[in-house]
Amino acid sequence: MAMELKLSSEFASRIEYLPETGSTNTDLLAFAVTAPQLWTDFSVLVTDNQIAGRGRLDREWMAKPGAGLAVSVLLRPTKFGIESFGWLPLLAGLAMKNAVASLIESAPVSLKWPNDVLVAGEKISGLLAEVLPSGDGVVIGAGLNLTQGKEELPIPTATSLKLHGVTNFELDDVLVRYLASFRRLYEEFTDASGDAELSGVRNSVQEACSSIGSNVKVILPDGTEFSGKGVGLDSTGRLLVAMSDPLEIRAVAAGDIQHLRQ
Repeated sequence: MAMELKLSSEFASRIEYLPETGSTNTDLLAFAVTAPQLWTDFSVLVTDNQIAGRGRLDREWMAKPGAGLAVSVLLRPTKFGIESFGWLPLLAGLAMKNAVASLIESAPVSLKWPNDVLVAGEKISGLLAEVLPSGDGVVIGAGLNLTQGKEELPIPTATSLKLHGVTNFELDDVLVRYLASFRRLYEEFTDASGDAELSGVRNSVQEACSSIGSNVKVILPDGTEFSGKGVGLDSTGRLLVAMSDPLEIRAVAAGDIQHLRQ
């Protein structure tokens, strides 16, 4: 039986709930290619039973049925092009940070560049963006830990809504917070033709991002590493890392970021 998502449907051009799926991102990418007239800008696919979820660098993201939210959003922008796409996963990460912060008031919630959401330094959500083969759109998937206990989480530094006292909620109650924030940020970004400065997105992401002001280790996709201090974001959303030796600022487009003890 289909789940009622009345609140969330107000913010999606189309929304579908799947009782079970391998990956909402994989499904939505396929739908976007095979039926573009049906899956338009800000179409949403959601499940609470994803059995083959993928994270960044092809890591698995799994949870027992009902324990986690998996949601993918299709964006087909017409007022800006691929040169602004780097900001879209950051918008999604900020939206998820806003959603989690509206539910958890007892601990600090922040965005870890490029798109993890942390509660008191522990990961509660991760996001993955994938560009359509045509290059004119993006699918952004997000996973959120809902009801797991500490022993059910995949890594020691993960957490869930339940572990911060958030219980007795419907999936729709959580999802609508994410989609409402994401839709607002996306519309502001679109109205500014994909200009992160003009839309205010750059400042909003920087304020929410705990990687800025932190000592970080950067692990690049080719395996090379370096350390420094996150000092800001450039115009395309890359993390700016100040090196101490030699003194320079490096812009990171992709990679794993580890926050180091201060």
